[in-house]
Amino acid sequence: MKFCTYTLIDNSPDPVSGQQLTTYEWFQRVVRQAQWAEELGFDGYGVGERHAQRFISSSPPVVLSYIAASTSRIRLLTTVTVVSLLDPVRVAEDYATLDQLSGGRLDIIIGKGNDPEQNALFGYDLDGQWDRNREKYELLRRLLREEGVSWSGTYRSPLVDATTQPRPLQEPLPIWHGSASSTESTELAAKWGEPLFSANGFHPMEKYAGLIRHYRERWEAYGHDPADAVVGAGFNGLYVKKSSQEALDGYRPIFDAFMDSPGAKHNKLPFTTLEEFLEQGSVLVGSPEQVIDKFGRYQEAFGHELSGVSLEVPGLPEDENRASVETFVTEVVPVLRASYPSRVWS
Repeated sequence: MKFCTYTLIDNSPDPVSGQQLTTYEWFQRVVRQAQWAEELGFDGYGVGERHAQRFISSSPPVVLSYIAASTSRIRLLTTVTVVSLLDPVRVAEDYATLDQLSGGRLDIIIGKGNDPEQNALFGYDLDGQWDRNREKYELLRRLLREEGVSWSGTYRSPLVDATTQPRPLQEPLPIWHGSASSTESTELAAKWGEPLFSANGFHPMEKYAGLIRHYRERWEAYGHDPADAVVGAGFNGLYVKKSSQEALDGYRPIFDAFMDSPGAKHNKLPFTTLEEFLEQGSVLVGSPEQVIDKFGRYQEAFGHELSGVSLEVPGLPEDENRASVETFVTEVVPVLRASYPSRVWS
């Protein structure tokens, strides 16, 4: 198993203490977090893309370039690049530049994005967003892989014999498809024979397992070897303590604050109690043994080879959060790496 961590750089006040970082402080914190992830042995660090509300992650290629200069080994991920809103020519230029600067450490994870505000910011409404996502992705894929691209479509002007510069260092530059709610993403990933990363965030396991099954079914229908399908999955929170009761008591105020958060409300979180959330949701809370057991149930359902966990637990004091992450890295990760092989970044 390989492990990554990621951030959307949510600039909301701390839900428990009310503390509000400045934008400068947040960006410095993200860079330190990426360096810490590398020191802990994580395999990848991701920065998401959002363009509205409380998020300051509007420029992942800029942030990831700074992180590339501040680290030496860790893979750099876009979690996700909202390709439905962007010009594929500019995306190809930005990320090929980052791939060169980082020495070939970049993986792009593309996604549609479903926020009405950020769609409006770019002059779009939500109608047609899947068509935009598909068309723009397929052009981006060609631009990253080919020179002399001639193309015409609906959402931008035609291209004639176009070659974007610079060219990526990696051939090909790895692209994943982010999946959260629709078979549109799993279909596109299967069509092109590319890996899938499941958000596995706000809902019970079966919702995401069903999407992964669809990906594998369509993968085979497109004529790809079933053994070649690769899946990653995120987990919606991490809090590891020596005993299950310690973890339950410590996480309860975090859960209460989370239930009042804009993210939980926007995604219509279906859980009403912490116990229900821990039983049915993907959050990794408990003793090391409990976390290993829960992770195993998800791996059996998903067959994933890359796992994403956030190093941020809003509302948790920094010293407690560091202790939790270090317990996860020393007592959980070695067991999972030994139990579940991975071809990712091999």
